Amino acid sequence: GSFTANKKLNKSSLIFRAGVQFSSTTDKEEAMLEKPEKPSFPPNYTPPKVWTFEEQEGLMGGMNRPTAGARFEKELQKGAHDIQLYSLGTPNGMKVTILLEELVDLIPDFEYDAWKIAIFDLDQFSSGFVDINPNSKIPAMLDTSMDPPLRVFESGNILRYLAEKYQNFLPSDPRKRTETFNWLFWNMASAPFLGGGFGHFYNYAPVNIKYAIDRYTMETKRQLDVLDKQLEGKVYLIGDEITIADFAIWPWMLCIEKFYKADEFLQLESYKNVKR
Repeated sequence: GSFTANKKLNKSSLIFRAGVQFSSTTDKEEAMLEKPEKPSFPPNYTPPKVWTFEEQEGLMGGMNRPTAGARFEKELQKGAHDIQLYSLGTPNGMKVTILLEELVDLIPDFEYDAWKIAIFDLDQFSSGFVDINPNSKIPAMLDTSMDPPLRVFESGNILRYLAEKYQNFLPSDPRKRTETFNWLFWNMASAPFLGGGFGHFYNYAPVNIKYAIDRYTMETKRQLDVLDKQLEGKVYLIGDEITIADFAIWPWMLCIEKFYKADEFLQLESYKNVKR
């Protein structure tokens, strides 16, 4: 049942009551929490009590570490324009470039500087890049019209920042604006399943693992179905108006076909509204 917070309760009491409210479990949920014996892959693998880092294999494995921070000293290049973009042509990188190129077409004298961050050369772990994104992921951006320059990271946040700053591709109507953010955040929450899940195990992992491929294929197809149903009868995600949500989601749909070569595997043609 619901509860109403009493103003006299302290923070600990509120946290306790909220925890109790959502902590009760059904028999099915209890069964899921149990850890029965199960086979392993590779067959002799048993999860240790304490995990320790070992170098990973594969195209992506070599760049991964369980720690954050700069690995070497190197300053970022800077140009003459207010907006300095540090990125690469990945789906997340493309989101911001699409918006910036649209702004170039719309706003007289608007220009920006874009600098390549070669992730396989580990540029994202330079001291300069870590200064503007402690998470070492592209894209990241500096707005040098601010003093000191303002860092903006996470692709969805960069899209929001630029759309608000330059007043384009983000509706002012509260319903349309909220719906735009609904789908922008849907993308931010969903993309890791498509990229780090499906894309990794289908395309980049050093071995094919049926369970992993099946799990993330099912989730990717579910996402495609969600998107296909939303686009039914619409030109763009929220209707007839293109927004930053479209810029965020389109590169990931392109990625399925162009990067992962998985359009046949996922039957992309069957999602008519997505495919168009």
